Amino acid sequence: MNQIIREDMERITEDPFFQQLAGSRILITGATGLIGSLTVKACLRYNETHDTKISVIGMIRNRKKAEEVFEAALTNPHLELVEGDLRKPLEVPDDIDYILHTASVTTSKLFVDQPVETIETSYRGTKHVLELAKEKQCKGMVYLSSMEMYGRPDPSLERVTEEDLGYIDVLNVRSSYSEGKRISECLCAAYADEYKVPVRIARLAQTFGAGVLKSDNRVYAQFARSAVKGEDIVLHTEGKSNGNYCYTTDVIRALALLLCKGENGQAYNICNEETTTTIADMAKMVAEEFGGGKSKVVFDIPEDARTFGYAPDVKMHLDAGKLRGLGWKPEFGLREMYARLIAGMEQ
Repeated sequence: MNQIIREDMERITEDPFFQQLAGSRILITGATGLIGSLTVKACLRYNETHDTKISVIGMIRNRKKAEEVFEAALTNPHLELVEGDLRKPLEVPDDIDYILHTASVTTSKLFVDQPVETIETSYRGTKHVLELAKEKQCKGMVYLSSMEMYGRPDPSLERVTEEDLGYIDVLNVRSSYSEGKRISECLCAAYADEYKVPVRIARLAQTFGAGVLKSDNRVYAQFARSAVKGEDIVLHTEGKSNGNYCYTTDVIRALALLLCKGENGQAYNICNEETTTTIADMAKMVAEEFGGGKSKVVFDIPEDARTFGYAPDVKMHLDAGKLRGLGWKPEFGLREMYARLIAGMEQ
C-alpha cells in the first residue's frame, strides 16, 4: 500500500461513523472495484490499530484479479474472498451485519455493447443481495447507485436534489445502465417497505482518487495518465456535459455513515458540490496544473457517437444537502483529488 493510499485509509478509519462498524461482519460485493477494494482495505487498516476487529467478506468474480488487488492481505484472517455470480441466488454462511453492494458494470462501452448483461447484473444482482439482507436480518445495507439515474433533469434547476428525476430515452441501448440503476433503486424501496430491509441508496457522483486500478479507463484516469506523461488530453466529445465529483475517502466515509444511519428506502446524493464543472474545463485544469507545460486539450470527435459509449450531454449540479444533514461533509476539492490521484499513480 503506497503512502497516499495509506493516508487515505487512516483518514477513513478515524471517521466516527466508520468506527461504528467495529466488531461487525460486512459483505462487500464488487470487492475488486475501486470503491469496494478501498473499503476492504480501510477495514483491514482499521483492524491493525483497533482491538475490536471488522470481518470482511469480499465477493468477487475473478480470483486472479482479486489476488492482485489484495496481494498483501490474502492471508489476513479477517478477510474472506468468495467467488460468485450475483445474477444467481447467493449463499453466504453465518450471520452478516452489514452489506455494501458496489458491484456493477461500470465501463461505458459495455453499456452499449452488452446492454442485456448490464441490466441483468443491475437488477438480478440487486435482488439477490436484497434477498440475502432479508434472510440474514442485516442491521444495514447500502446500494450504490449513480448520478446517471437522473437522466436529463430540468436544465433550469440550480441544484438537483433526490426528487428531481429527469428524462431517459428507454429505447437508447446505453440507457441499460441508467435504467438498471432506476429499477434497482425501486427494488430497494420495495424491499424496505414490504420486508423492512434496512437499505439506503447512495447516488454517487463520479468518484476517483489514489488507488484507481491500472485497468480503469474512465475519463479521470485517462486525463491523469496523459498529464503525467506530458501528452495531450484527447476529448471525444465537445465536453459540454457537467461532471459532479467526489474523492474516494469522502465517498467511503459517506457509505459508512449510511450503513449506520439514514432513512430506509431513501436515496442520498454523494458529491462535493464545489467540484461541479464541464468535462472540457476539467480537462483544461488537469492539463494546465499537472501537464508540466507539455499537455494541451485537443478534440477528436468521431462521427458515430456510439463509438465510446459516452452519455449524452447533460447540465446537472448535484445537491448533497440531504446527506450533509446527517453530519457528513466532503474534504477534498477537484484539484486536490487529481493531485492525490497522480501522486498515487507515481508511487
